[in-house]
Amino acid sequence: MLTAATVHRFTNPLSLRTSRQRPAHIFRDESLKFGAPELSTGGRIVRELNEQRGRKKRMGVVMVLSQQHQHYLLGGIAASLLGLGLLFLLSRSHSKNESKQNGNRIRRSDEKFEVSDESGPDSDLADVIVVGAGVAGSALAYTIGKDGRRVHVIERDLREPDRIVGELLQPGGYLKLIELGLDDCMEEIDAQRISGYALFKDGKNTKLPYPLKKYHSDVAGRSFHNGRFIQRMREKAASIPNVKLEQGTVTALLEENGIVKGVSYKTKAGEELKAYAPLTVVCDGCFSNLRRTLCSPKVDVPSCFVGLVLENCQLPCPNHGHVILADPSPILFYPISSTEIRCLVDVPGQKVPPILNGEMANYLKTVVAPQIPSELHDAFISAIDRGSIRTMPNKSMPASPYPTPGALLMGDAFNMRHPLTGGGMTVALSDIVVLRNLLRPLDDLHDASSLCEYLESFYTLRKPVASTINTLAGALYKVFSASPDPARKEMRQACFDYLSLGGVFSNGPISLLSGLNPRPLVLVAHFFAVAIYGVWRLLLPFPSPKRLWIGVRLISCASAIIFPIMKAEGFRQMFFPATVPAYYRAPPALKHH
Repeated sequence: MLTAATVHRFTNPLSLRTSRQRPAHIFRDESLKFGAPELSTGGRIVRELNEQRGRKKRMGVVMVLSQQHQHYLLGGIAASLLGLGLLFLLSRSHSKNESKQNGNRIRRSDEKFEVSDESGPDSDLADVIVVGAGVAGSALAYTIGKDGRRVHVIERDLREPDRIVGELLQPGGYLKLIELGLDDCMEEIDAQRISGYALFKDGKNTKLPYPLKKYHSDVAGRSFHNGRFIQRMREKAASIPNVKLEQGTVTALLEENGIVKGVSYKTKAGEELKAYAPLTVVCDGCFSNLRRTLCSPKVDVPSCFVGLVLENCQLPCPNHGHVILADPSPILFYPISSTEIRCLVDVPGQKVPPILNGEMANYLKTVVAPQIPSELHDAFISAIDRGSIRTMPNKSMPASPYPTPGALLMGDAFNMRHPLTGGGMTVALSDIVVLRNLLRPLDDLHDASSLCEYLESFYTLRKPVASTINTLAGALYKVFSASPDPARKEMRQACFDYLSLGGVFSNGPISLLSGLNPRPLVLVAHFFAVAIYGVWRLLLPFPSPKRLWIGVRLISCASAIIFPIMKAEGFRQMFFPATVPAYYRAPPALKHH
């Protein structure tokens, strides 16, 4: 069996050269070593003839050994490639759940978290400052804190958040949660298991289950109250002795000679303080006030969500997310507890009907209510009458970072996509896994320039997964939205019928949406397969000039939908990340080894 030392020997030129020299020592004429007496002329001639024969024999042996080394070298390379292949396959298997951390430094007081004074690092001794303790910030603090780094988390408000988004975690995100050792945060919050989606259009419906056969039975999507989940994540992060969780508002990044050295912030009591660390990670959410110093934000707001909570009713397909292809845009339903169902009504544009004057309630009752499944109609009207209507802008922002020494962006502060597909938390958790793996080899984070250059690889390594989920969200929203354009109508109907075919036609797209198989080429293949399927439907039973024209327009519309999104994400990083130099950056501490 080839050991690591054996493979190194036969793949190291210096080792090969040394091993090839050994036969010459083995067959050296021992008479020369011990100084034989001088011979006569005839004796010298005989000795020279013998030496010539010996040299030929030695050369033959050396050539045989060299050929053997070449075979070993080839075998070593083959074994290394096979080993790398096995490691790749093993790396995709599920990580074992981390053991629960003992000791909880956090206590709840009037729905606020307070950090005990005797634990946690001082603000000026932290290795990493994390701005924001939402899903991304809390998960990151726990992850790098568990690896032994001193982490100072500064969160504006430690009370339980009350949001209408960030309530559905796809199975791919749940796998990342397991990998990070945070899956127990789903306990004690009445989280609901999600097994797939149900799609409704014009009185017809189809079920789209997640392709989970090859995974453990616990793997599925999860839906829950966002605030409950975040509080559990904060508790988990604060259970690490070297993580300090503090309530305060970060007002600015502290820079010196172009290097971010820390943050200035105002405490809960109003005291203005400064905190220093070699690395500051900004995770302060979609309304970030710090992102402009670290990236070039191009925020688009294609629509708004109007949120309601339905009570005392059952979904037509239990344990499924429901998407209604309504006019003018989709409507979502999914459970957030054992007794509550979240309804999100998408309203195109940046303005929604006013709530206070009753215009919103009238819109929901007259335009939306007739389009939802009958099983949910009464509960929907009751939710409107209770008056608990919330709104939220749906933002989209491709990642366009400025590599900045000493600082990094993550979460919604860094990258956003339309929440239709529920991919935001999956992207954030996947990013944390990438960053954790990059930071693990580093013993020291104080060389800001080298660290910044090294962490540029983060932006490349995350791209295939993040860009696939981002592109799918933007493209699917445009396809699912109603349009007067005949080509867009055909595209929408073709998408519904394509997914209704089942088998590979539904498993492929759902594996993308679930985050289980976020591959850019799979996304492009299925997206244009839907378009071609739509054209094929138009040409049957026989083509006409009008149908041919609509078919051409359908392909054109499909291209106009997906290519601008991919261009914003970056074609090269999305499809060919290995061609980007940053992909191969070595850890600074290992560069001289």
